[in-house]
Amino acid sequence: MHKKDKHAPPCSAADSGISLYLNRELSQLAFNRRVLAQAEDPRIPLLERLRYLCIASSNIDEFFEVRIASLLAQSRLDGDLYEPPALAAVLERASVECHEIVERQYSILNQHVLPELAAAGIYLLRHQDRNEAQRAWVKAFFEREVRPLLTPIGLDPAHPFPQVVNKSLNFIVELSGKDAFGRGTAIAILKAPRVLPRVIRLPDALSANKGIEFCLLSSVIHAHVAELFTGREVLAYSQFRVTRNSDLWVDEEEVKNLRQALQGELQSRQFGVAVRLEVAVNCTPHLSQFLLDQFSINKNRLYAVDGPVNMVRLSELIEHADQPALRFPPFSPKFPPQLANTDMFAVLKKQDVLLHHPFQSFQPVVEFIRGAANDPSVVAIKQTIYRTGMNSDLMESLITAALRGKEVTVIVELMARFDEEANINWADRLERAGAQVVYGVVGLKTHAKLALVIRREEGQLCYYAHLGTGNYHPTTTKLYTDFGLLTANRALALEVNEVFIHLTSLTKPKTLHHLWLAPFALQKEFVRAIRNEAKIAREGRPARIIAKMNALLDESVIRALYAASADGVKIELIVRGACALRPGVPGLSDNIRVRSIVGRFLEHSRIYYFRNDLAHDVYLSSADWMNRNLFRRIEIAFPIFDRALKKRIINEGLNPYLKDNQNAWELDAAGHYRRKAPRARQAPFSAQQFLMTTLGSPPVDPGT
Repeated sequence: MHKKDKHAPPCSAADSGISLYLNRELSQLAFNRRVLAQAEDPRIPLLERLRYLCIASSNIDEFFEVRIASLLAQSRLDGDLYEPPALAAVLERASVECHEIVERQYSILNQHVLPELAAAGIYLLRHQDRNEAQRAWVKAFFEREVRPLLTPIGLDPAHPFPQVVNKSLNFIVELSGKDAFGRGTAIAILKAPRVLPRVIRLPDALSANKGIEFCLLSSVIHAHVAELFTGREVLAYSQFRVTRNSDLWVDEEEVKNLRQALQGELQSRQFGVAVRLEVAVNCTPHLSQFLLDQFSINKNRLYAVDGPVNMVRLSELIEHADQPALRFPPFSPKFPPQLANTDMFAVLKKQDVLLHHPFQSFQPVVEFIRGAANDPSVVAIKQTIYRTGMNSDLMESLITAALRGKEVTVIVELMARFDEEANINWADRLERAGAQVVYGVVGLKTHAKLALVIRREEGQLCYYAHLGTGNYHPTTTKLYTDFGLLTANRALALEVNEVFIHLTSLTKPKTLHHLWLAPFALQKEFVRAIRNEAKIAREGRPARIIAKMNALLDESVIRALYAASADGVKIELIVRGACALRPGVPGLSDNIRVRSIVGRFLEHSRIYYFRNDLAHDVYLSSADWMNRNLFRRIEIAFPIFDRALKKRIINEGLNPYLKDNQNAWELDAAGHYRRKAPRARQAPFSAQQFLMTTLGSPPVDPGT
């Protein structure tokens, strides 16, 4: 007889035949539906609704580049995550869902957003919509700016099908008659120049409307494509775009220099295995099939769209349309008053400082590193970099510090997806300035957000640290919600230093008493804390867990949550994106609620709260409850010691999101999300609006 696992999910649920876990891919697509709902929401300014359409389109791009590409790769290897029949079923269900989402995207664009923009004086004109003066201007623009950069390729044995770059705009053209050499080359391929803008503003003087008028580069080329094939008739044509597998791969056991290896791989990303084909809705079936055959793409991954094949490029229109009333009201993050016009190191010696972005400025973190770079008492700076962008004052400060002779150590994650090139460039500049640059641990992405400043004060070394939930990125810190802690707590800062020593030396880390470090202890500590709440509940005392994260997919954590729910722990989860846990299943997850918040800012902070007999343990982390974060990355979770800061995190990062009835969606046991709305006599409440309004003032308890 096998001994029963006391931490396994309740038998009643397992015996019922219900799957314990929701599908990751479908849950991820459900998040994209919630993003699309923002584009339909009339409460949201019109240009922001267009921005949500662009975000949803970008999300679908990445879904194909990463998730679908991964599943297709597995199907070629007899399955890894799924058995082959199950894998085929997942691909089929994802395909149906993606087609519905894409169809909805273009329906929202054509039936709602573009007509409403036109009513507001912003027009996106097709060829037939342009007046004679505008058509003449477009023709001149084509001849002057576009045609010189075009290279049509007539396909024949000497002109094979050209390489098509990932997500680039292209055209397929069917021709009648014979070419200049008397041969019947019927198909030509035309690449749109990547250097040209995709959205072009038409001169105001030519407009018959009172407003701003634009046209797309694809429309300009469509209008004049026949002029590229003198003596031939264009029978049919269509824009098209191919999405490719964009995961980079290097043999980390064989490669001697990861940076050099990645530099060689970056170009190959543009020509990975094709996983999706987009064409115009009026593309003829035989041209679509020709392209499918050329790229070896299954027909169920063909998308015929009623509009531009790359909706993401409409973001250019948002930037050019100067109508503030159609955007979110301007918001400027507040600078924490305790750090204004003062010596930051002196402040931190007296108290920890908690930063809540984007409601509070990220500038104190920039000033923390900049001040350290220019301070003669600072002897060393250490920092992890996952994403930081092409332009970064913070990175420039690290270079300055290295040039001034300080010991600068930077752990740059070269495998940060889609940021590899920027990180390679920064690594090169840092090394040339004299910094010690390492690339983390082979096989494990360094995702922890850590910075350490070591300062000599009165003959002793003093330690100052920044620990965060988000990236050191100047743009995303204004768009993502995250927490950061600036501290001079010696015990915590010394452990941060131990993490850096571990990552640079690759030696076994010392026992850490405060930081939870992945892949060694993070998962175990999370599960231990969950089980501790379950034990408290079994002993008859109140037990509660509140957790906020981007994704919840790790089965070991989900099993622990199921068991805790069965023991009576009240569990409230705020999961922005994919969630594999089924809430509200009798006998399995009765005491678990899951909600998602989709608002003006991208919810990105990771907060883990355990009531623990009124100890109110609060941990902030760089890690989601995903297998990759817990076992295949360098991640940390760090405790908040100060009671006032704990209260702030609960009252800013958790309670408002549990109260939100404007941007919240609740997940049911079947995997469906339903938007929350105010109950009768209940006032509307938006967590993000509450934080925009109140932060910078004394903390306010919104209640739950």
